[in-house]
Amino acid sequence: MSVTVKASCTVRPMEATWCGRLALSELNQTGTVGHQALVYFYSLPQNCLSQYNTIASTLKDSLSRVLVPFYPLVGRLHWTNNGRLELDCNATGVPFIEAESSSTVQHLSHFSSSSEYHYLAPTVDYYSLPIHELPLLVVQLTKFKCGGISVGITFSHAVVDGSSAFHFIREWARFARGESLHTVPFLDRKVLRAGEPPLMPLTKCHVLEKLNDPPLLLGRTDNREEKEKKTTMVFLKISKTQIETLQKRANESSPKPRNDGGYSRYESVTGHIWRCASKARKHKENQPTELNVTVDLRGRMKPPLPKAYFGNAILDSVTCCLAGDLVSEPLGYTASRIREAIERVSDEYVRSEIEFLKNQKNLRRFHRDFHEEGREREPFYGNPNLSVVSWLRLPIYGIDFGWGKEVRMSRATHDFDGDFVLLPDPDEDGSVLVCMGLQVLHIDAFKKHFYQDIQGYKSNL
Repeated sequence: MSVTVKASCTVRPMEATWCGRLALSELNQTGTVGHQALVYFYSLPQNCLSQYNTIASTLKDSLSRVLVPFYPLVGRLHWTNNGRLELDCNATGVPFIEAESSSTVQHLSHFSSSSEYHYLAPTVDYYSLPIHELPLLVVQLTKFKCGGISVGITFSHAVVDGSSAFHFIREWARFARGESLHTVPFLDRKVLRAGEPPLMPLTKCHVLEKLNDPPLLLGRTDNREEKEKKTTMVFLKISKTQIETLQKRANESSPKPRNDGGYSRYESVTGHIWRCASKARKHKENQPTELNVTVDLRGRMKPPLPKAYFGNAILDSVTCCLAGDLVSEPLGYTASRIREAIERVSDEYVRSEIEFLKNQKNLRRFHRDFHEEGREREPFYGNPNLSVVSWLRLPIYGIDFGWGKEVRMSRATHDFDGDFVLLPDPDEDGSVLVCMGLQVLHIDAFKKHFYQDIQGYKSNL
């Protein structure tokens, strides 16, 4: 797909905003310093087709207004002398790119075109620019030959998580429609700062696990060969009935009696994905494979964080087992491993990890910084491992900037082989969309196992 940049500018807050340094939570001082990209597609009504300049002006004007309450997004990250990141709220601004494409919204709104979405969201140059020059938010407005448009939005994941990102997008859309701010972002990061003494000493071991690379394929000493294999982004749809089949199968085959309503959609579908990935990749029985799950901390802290907490309030938790166990044990076994990884993330667990990180003199070893480490040491979580993130409860749809709701919304990129995200179906019929980044050579086998195994579960119920 051809996309040509036509113009670019920097959007800054319409009013003066607070300037100064914000310390990030200790939890945001670990892992990869990277960005996530989304794209929304719109088929414009007839009366808007000739008003592209007005649309661009509306987006830029409303962006400048919504950035006033969301001012951290116009700042930049900075390293301190002790290897910690701080957020410099300096109103540097948000790059706004205008582009054109010869494609059509109708073509790109099909699942089969998802591998081209990365052209429609701004990229961030990690490898040549220092971190204090990297924008935390970038926007790209693309006009298609059919008259439709897309809005690509790229966020720094070190500053906001999915919940905060969609909070911002919905408020931006309200401003574009001429409405006022609905929910004020909660910007006080002290609620996720260290303070109490450690309550769970073993958490130290968990933190140190972040320095270890996930399992490699048996017989390999590095992941270089796997990193070089071509990957693509594909969407699979799983119906409400199929999800219920997975949940019933997981609960009936659980190694432990369940008295809490059973396994969730996420636990059951993710367990199924993990098994199918191992089968598609043809893992040996003694192949270790690791699953990374992401847990939202807002409702797990005591007291709970404000729902409008604006920042990154998530924590990764991992579980590992042998491929042979994944395939031979029932689905309930796999779902139980996922449940344990999620339940591990309690208030005590989080606060003791925060305390441990606070007491480190230097946090450089806990970071994976693209521009310092280069492509050779770029983090890789692919074969034989995977990560499954849930957007099932996030308000990702219905974003109306004044010309109607989107015809499609999607991630714009996948981060690596084994990168999965679960999204609710926009038709709200209880179905789930599985957005997966996988090696091309494994796609067909994964699809086969994904649907055939569900049918097999149904037949055996």
